[in-house]
Amino acid sequence: MTQLLVSAEHIYLRRSGRDLLADASLSVAANEVVTLIGPNGAGKSTLIRVILGLIKPDRGKVRRSERLRIGYMPQRIAIDPSLPLTVERFLSLLGKDKGRLQHCLELTGTARLRQQAVQSLSGGELQRVLLARALYRDPQLLVLDEPVQGVDVSGQAALYRLIQQIKGETGCGVLMVSHDLHLVMASTDRVVCLNQHVCCEGSPESVSSNPAYLQLFGEQTPDVAIYTHQHDHSHDHGDSTDCQR
Repeated sequence: MTQLLVSAEHIYLRRSGRDLLADASLSVAANEVVTLIGPNGAGKSTLIRVILGLIKPDRGKVRRSERLRIGYMPQRIAIDPSLPLTVERFLSLLGKDKGRLQHCLELTGTARLRQQAVQSLSGGELQRVLLARALYRDPQLLVLDEPVQGVDVSGQAALYRLIQQIKGETGCGVLMVSHDLHLVMASTDRVVCLNQHVCCEGSPESVSSNPAYLQLFGEQTPDVAIYTHQHDHSHDHGDSTDCQR
């Protein structure tokens, strides 16, 4: 049986008279990539913060496996341009384990950047460094909020491949937030479509043809394929495309 890492169950959150989340549920198992998609303002980042324990919902529960280690890659990070901060120093703020730091740099292909100023990195380089930072504590669950933001198309494909490689090598679960329908569909096990509530969920193939998905996005068939994702394992979630509401 696949180990369930985290589940958010019937989450409600209301702020300033507006429903940010309304009966939203989501789960992630070990060795699974779950991608949360939805239009701007759908509540994707809000649900992530609830799962991380940064926001307490008005109603609903978040269940995590015991002593769950989570690595988080934020959507963006602001660093004072006048701060003399190298990549190595930036990562060492998490701890002094040089062996672990070197491993994360090598795993993400950023070892050559260790003495480079963080502020001088390109978009793709910075995202890889942030991914290395998220991996430092050997997480069981990797949470990535828009991991390819500010990266060109070829760099996006490379990052998605890297995420799949990391999942394969570590067996961690991956929860990834995206609004990009073109590349992400080829690199995920399960898609959850959110618009305050979960509209539909299941395999990329089933979700992309679901009426609720089509109502939100239209017939946007992904026109860039990284690779054909082969499922050589099973999940207990099924390929439900049952729509709520």
